[in-house]
Amino acid sequence: MRILLLILLSLIALVQYSLWLGKGGWLQVWDLDRQISVQQAKNTAMRARNAAIEADVKDLKQGHAAIEERARHQLGMIKDGEIFFQVIKPAKK
Repeated sequence: MRILLLILLSLIALVQYSLWLGKGGWLQVWDLDRQISVQQAKNTAMRARNAAIEADVKDLKQGHAAIEERARHQLGMIKDGEIFFQVIKPAKK
């Protein structure tokens, strides 16, 4: 009777081992679930970034105001007939 009990306990332990630690076990499933959550967060951030870039591209394709704004702010360009004034703040003592 004891031998049968030991055999049954060892079979249960073997099944539990494969359930928890084996290929496709709970630990691997939990790790994959965590990786999926991280990737979904990255995907959400990338979707927001892509939407912003798409809006910029659409704005640049449709009108000249966006191009003019970028030329003025990023490149420091001015229109013909405008006078450029540069204000220099005094150095703090």
